[in-house]
Amino acid sequence: MSTWKRDFASGLIVLAPLLVLLLVIQWIYRYIASIPLIDGLQPAIIPGPLEPVSRVIIALAVFATVVLAVGYFMRTTLGRVAESAVDGAINRIPALRVVYNASKLAIETAISGTDELQSPVYIETWPGIRMTAFRTGKKTRDGKIVLFMPTAPNITTGFVIEVEPERIEETGETVEEGMTRVLSAGFAESAHQVPVEEERPSEETSGGPGVGGVRTDGTPGESERATSGSAGTRTGDPQ
Repeated sequence: MSTWKRDFASGLIVLAPLLVLLLVIQWIYRYIASIPLIDGLQPAIIPGPLEPVSRVIIALAVFATVVLAVGYFMRTTLGRVAESAVDGAINRIPALRVVYNASKLAIETAISGTDELQSPVYIETWPGIRMTAFRTGKKTRDGKIVLFMPTAPNITTGFVIEVEPERIEETGETVEEGMTRVLSAGFAESAHQVPVEEERPSEETSGGPGVGGVRTDGTPGESERATSGSAGTRTGDPQ
């Protein structure tokens, strides 16, 4: 890979996530600022240019208040009963239960994760071939470790695998380093990777023109002609 291609790929890996993040923040900002219910809480003394910012602040304050209230309610027995009733009702809907359970599991994993959770590890899938997977923090009943092996560069798909603990090799990387390698399909620079450069063969070993060996057009080189000429002189000279 040439230098400019490597630099372009490295710059794209840095800028693309930032652009996506800015687009998501912009979409959330516009969505919150356009909620009709915020108009009733909007103070009349707010100047016109500051109204969108004020709407976002009010919306976030209301959202945080609702989250804290629901969290306090879930600490009670009635709250746990209500949660079980909601889970049971949604799990009866075939399509909606998949999205609900996946989003709930993702939030629980992100909030209550441990240091071991999602740490990248190596597993040997075939003899001499290893692949990167991530811990899920779960184990099976027979003691196997549950791992998620994402595909590159789309990490939203992959395989959930169960392996023996002795088959797992620690990478010594952080989650960000492991994800960066997978997202970039292995092209991103990493402290755990060494760039491979092609070795140029020398003229002595490549059999180039004028030196021993055979040229690419099939004609012999100088040393080959010298060898064949001396051999012909010795065999053809009756003296």
